[in-house]
Parts: sequence; C-alpha cells; structure tokens
Amino acid sequence: MNGAWLDAPVGPRADRRVTVPGCRTVLALVPHLVAGTRLMDVLELVKADQRIQVVCTVPDTRGISYGTHEFLQRQGLLTLPWRQATGLEFDLVLAASRRDLEHVLGPVLVLPHGAGALKSRRLTGHGLDRHELMRGGRVTAAALILSHDDELRVLERSCPEAVPHAVVAGDLCLDRMRASLPGRAAYRTALGIEPGETLVTITSTWRPGSTFASRPDLYRTGDFRKAVIIHPTTWSVHGPWQVRAWLADRPDLIVIPPEEGWRAAVIASDQVIGDHGSVTQYAAAIGVPVQLATRAPVRPDSLADLVARGAPGIASRLSSRPDQAPTILRATMYRLLGLPEPAHAARAEPVAAHHV
Repeated sequence: MNGAWLDAPVGPRADRRVTVPGCRTVLALVPHLVAGTRLMDVLELVKADQRIQVVCTVPDTRGISYGTHEFLQRQGLLTLPWRQATGLEFDLVLAASRRDLEHVLGPVLVLPHGAGALKSRRLTGHGLDRHELMRGGRVTAAALILSHDDELRVLERSCPEAVPHAVVAGDLCLDRMRASLPGRAAYRTALGIEPGETLVTITSTWRPGSTFASRPDLYRTGDFRKAVIIHPTTWSVHGPWQVRAWLADRPDLIVIPPEEGWRAAVIASDQVIGDHGSVTQYAAAIGVPVQLATRAPVRPDSLADLVARGAPGIASRLSSRPDQAPTILRATMYRLLGLPEPAHAARAEPVAAHHV
C-alpha cells in the first residue's frame, strides 16, 4: 500500500507539476486509525488555506495498520511512502501519537489521541514521562499539546525540559461534541431511532479486559435499541469481517464504523455502557448517563477512575480550556508554520450525522 514515490506536490521536483506553488507543507503522521481520525479534526482548522499543502504518511515501523491506508484514501489525502516522507523536511508535522517522531524532519505538533494526555491504564508512569518525550537528549515535539493545566503540573515534575514546548489547548474532540449537542435529534434520526425509543450505546476499548471481550452478554440482551462502538484497534487487529461476524447473531445492532460516527452515537444515546476507554469519559463529560460494564485496574484519580467513582465535573477535569481548542490549536500551527492566521475565527464544527 505504500506505493511508488511521488514527485509532487512535495520534494525537489514538485515545482514542475504543482498548480498552486509556494505552499507550506504539512505532514500528517498516521501510524494507526485512531491517530488518523483525531488528526482529521485538526486538519479542519487549515482546510481552506491555499497557502498550505497537506500530505500524510503511515510509518512502516509497526504491524498494526490494517485499514489506515484505506481510511486516508477515503479522505482523499495524498499518502507518501514512509521512506520518502522520512527523507523530506516539512514546515509542520502533525502527530497524535508519540511513536516515530524522531524519524521525521520539521517542527512537530503532537496531541493526545484519546481523552487527556495522562493515560488511565498506566499503573506506573502516566504518559508524560521523560523517556516518552525525549530522544537523543532533546524534546521531540516543538509543540506538546495538553488538555488540562493539571497535565502541565505533572510535566513540570516529570520532564521539565518539555515545559517550554507545552501548550494547554483543551480538547478539540470534546469541543466538537459540545458544538454538536443541538443536533441530537438529527443524529437519532440518522441512526434510525424512532421518537420515544431508548438508545443504549455499548462501547469497548481493546485488550482482553474490554467490554467486547469480557461482556458478550451485553450485545445479546435487552429490549431496547443498541448501538455498538468498538475501538479501531480491534477492527485493525481482527479485521472488519471478523468483528461484524462476531455480532452477526444480532442483526438489529447498530454497529458504528471505526472511522467516525461514534460521537454522533454518544450524543444520540440515552445511556452509554462501557469500560475504561475514552468514549465513556467523553460521554460522561457531555452529560450522558454512563454505566461501567467492566472494572479494569486504572491509575488512581485518572479520568477513568473518576468515571468509575461517579465523580462530578468530568468535563472540567478533561479540559481546562472549554471551547477554546480550535483557537489555540490553530494559533499554534500557524506560529510553527511562520504564517499569519486567516482572518476568520477558528471554530469547532459539529460532527456529521453519519448513516451506518
């Protein structure tokens, strides 16, 4: 799927073929589908700027990438072979994973690909550890995006070298969900939910202790409508055919595709049942009733732990810059690009009402 090297729109021979010359080049680094979906939110902030050319690449340093190339192709993004991408210098690199940052050339903006930068599943460490943020004695990110001031305080203790690179920007995913709340009725209609029907969404992260692995009964019981959200890594590891085959005995289930649609389903839901994954945290943050189906060990006082304890104020613990992420992220990107920002205000776009 990596294909042949491209001689345009980037590289030393690009000027011979491009229609719009002189663009700043942005590379989206997409090691897996989760990172790809998160970066699409960020690319929305630069999509109308004719001064910017976006390309992407999928690192070939890991094996779990099934569906990633197909996702990028459906988005219409040009994909450079990994070896070509690592030999070029870009004006900005966007990443939603800390893997492989040392292999790309250009200022890197890295943001979390789930809820918050502090990992709930980390019983030792937390995701902002020095060994994850530095390579060869230097901080790999030019801009390290954090969701909350609490994360900055952790960073000050764990890796003070990274503090000058940190930007507390809030959570763009949460901001888009908040902007989408007025569309709840449209999302229910798109999912085929009749007026007065109850919609319960069952969400699962990956790993053996997840809802999908440990609570198969949830998918087969109950006389209400059910939507199913399964972590993209599960789809990538097992394959879409297998995931759907495992659910084939319940044809009435609304199976949400791994690429997009989960946010609309959560907003449309009357209740979300799930595990420690990010989806339950986002559901709680926008006020959807959440019930935990499993209790995996999580870091004390993490977002997952707060959801498990039914703590109030999940939204305020997830983001300390509510509804500001578009503005802060766009300003950071244009600062790194060395370009003045567009005149129009940055805003969080409501998510699409996807049909399943």
